[in-house]
Amino acid sequence: MTRKIKQLSLLLFVLLLIEQSHSQTKSITLANPFSTVSSLPYHVPDFKKIKNADFRPALEAGITKQLEEIEKIANDPAAPTFDNTVVAMERSGQLLSRVNGVFNLLTGANTNPELQALQEEIAPKLASLNDAIYLNTKLFKRFETVYKNRTTIPLMAESKRLIEYYYQQFLLTGAKLSDADKTIMKKFNEEEASLSAKFNNQLLGAAKEAALVISDSLALKGIAPSDYDNYAQNAKSRNLSGKWLIPIRNTTQQPALQSLEIRSTRQQLFEASWNRAQRNDSNDTRTTIIRIAAIRAQKAKLMGFASYAAWKLQDQMAKTPEAVDQFFAKLIPAVTAKAKQEAADIQALIDEQKVGIKLEPWDWNYYAEQVRKAKYNLDENEVKPYFELNRTLINGVFYAANQLYGLTFQERKDIPVYQEDVRVFEVYDKDGKAFALFYCDYFKRDNKNGGAWMDNLIGQSYLLGTKPVIYNICNFSKPAPGKPALISFDDVTTMFHEFGHALHGLFASQQYPKLSGTNTARDFVEFPSQFNEHWALDPKVLQHYAVHYQTKEPIPQTLVDKIKKAGSFNKGYALTEAIAGSSLDMQWHKLSASDEVTDAVAFEQKALHITGLDLPQVPPRYRSTYFLHIWSNGYAAGYYAYQWTKMLEEDAYSWFKENGGLTRKNGQRFRDMILSKGNTEDYNTMFKKFRGHAPDIKAMQEELGLPKQ
Repeated sequence: MTRKIKQLSLLLFVLLLIEQSHSQTKSITLANPFSTVSSLPYHVPDFKKIKNADFRPALEAGITKQLEEIEKIANDPAAPTFDNTVVAMERSGQLLSRVNGVFNLLTGANTNPELQALQEEIAPKLASLNDAIYLNTKLFKRFETVYKNRTTIPLMAESKRLIEYYYQQFLLTGAKLSDADKTIMKKFNEEEASLSAKFNNQLLGAAKEAALVISDSLALKGIAPSDYDNYAQNAKSRNLSGKWLIPIRNTTQQPALQSLEIRSTRQQLFEASWNRAQRNDSNDTRTTIIRIAAIRAQKAKLMGFASYAAWKLQDQMAKTPEAVDQFFAKLIPAVTAKAKQEAADIQALIDEQKVGIKLEPWDWNYYAEQVRKAKYNLDENEVKPYFELNRTLINGVFYAANQLYGLTFQERKDIPVYQEDVRVFEVYDKDGKAFALFYCDYFKRDNKNGGAWMDNLIGQSYLLGTKPVIYNICNFSKPAPGKPALISFDDVTTMFHEFGHALHGLFASQQYPKLSGTNTARDFVEFPSQFNEHWALDPKVLQHYAVHYQTKEPIPQTLVDKIKKAGSFNKGYALTEAIAGSSLDMQWHKLSASDEVTDAVAFEQKALHITGLDLPQVPPRYRSTYFLHIWSNGYAAGYYAYQWTKMLEEDAYSWFKENGGLTRKNGQRFRDMILSKGNTEDYNTMFKKFRGHAPDIKAMQEELGLPKQ
């Protein structure tokens, strides 16, 4: 096939895609709520008017519109300039962005069968759109021209950064591939997108089906009364009268395992979690993930890389899989040794009680809780009454943001929401001017993905004149009607964590949407969120929100001391399970195109063994079969980011400790130098300017109680 014919084939492909989209979007009218920009404050979607049937025509119209915009840029007869090429690209796709923001929110937090089916159907079309942009030869040549001329054009630093960003994205996507290889890449991209959407929906169904149904109340011996009521409410919602239902959270270990006294119940719950996605039913994900991994390895080979990880880490702080391996090499020996010592301590307690059992994964949290109580005299049920969810949010999370950054918050009841538990707050800056909206959705539902996350409904951009509209999603147990929502300190930490992401989005101050807010590398984006966790136990913040929900007494210092001391407990376990998850991610994505995986479970076992992370009592935080982060949520070859950014946040927090801790001055400095920067500067340079030196692992090792190397 000649080059001319190949180029013609590509053009025909794009034209066909446009024509198909045109024919499918005739039904979109002004009655569709996505057809025009919302007239509500901040242009937020009017969830009262949005119906399932609105999404298909709006998504397809959005794809059509952006394809037309891209073709106009690519075929512009004028010489390529920053404005007619790069800025024009930034202005494109606004209709699609408008509808996709809502679609992503609902399919993650409040989905239904109709949306799930559409999600699987639309994913390959969105992948095709991305290919029509970044594999477009004419478009790439225009960007390449602007890139080569960037040093001679009088532009702001952010504008030059945007040029470099786009050029790298074109290269990483395959803009320099031959036309034949581009066709292959497109097919791989479509299939991967379909499978990732399928995995997401399989996992949601798997978690729902794996929920443990209890028929005998004696099996729940040991749990808190509030949890007992919650489980009864869960069962009632599924018409299981007279029973109790323990939902499955996204992680391997489940919260109830630390309090359930009946070992057989613990084992049932653990195994329900561990095997949720490999039950030989329609929600079994093993075939799905094997194929996704194979596609990714093939794509990397097409791009000339040994593995998907080598390909994808180029625009991250770490740059290479070898850098990640070296980072973990400094942690794994000490971390696993600490976990083994913790296991020995727990086994000693079991032997002392003459229970006559060998420690198993489903026993760890139960006996670890006893060890913690014995060592630190800390009972989780003693702690929860001081952490009522609403007070934690208003007087804790929001208060810390006020003390550090001058923010204030006012709840708005007039903004439509997509589910009755969702709350909306308007955010006011230090000068008293409103500048953003914050949605929070904290309670678990069967139609909500597991875990916790932050995202934008609307991103900030001076170019587009948009202000940030941010949301946080969590999966806390919803209390029975009339009961307070009492949460664990781990849940408190999650709230501060996700709001750290929110702050990163709220403080976005960029001209261009692609560089705005949290649009950063994976191994940088978790830095602000993990950093924000530190303020949960800051004395000034803690005394402001940790109040007993009944007595109204502040949390006693003795209990605070216990929480802090207990914070050093079980660190070996916690970090081992997290690094095991990161290792699994990296092993899956270091596969070459010639490697063949036929058994996902066998691969997982081998991957953990060769890295020394196959501790029998410490399973990985996420098993391969339900690892949502890496198969559907964009963290492929990037889950290590949580540990990498812990290095960043501990080092940054050490600066705060050296300079007076929680003060407005320090908060403003962090806001100005980190939180408001988005992706406008090299991450290592940005961090070094704030901290005064390159990222150092010593503060992290000290916080974890690990020997420094």
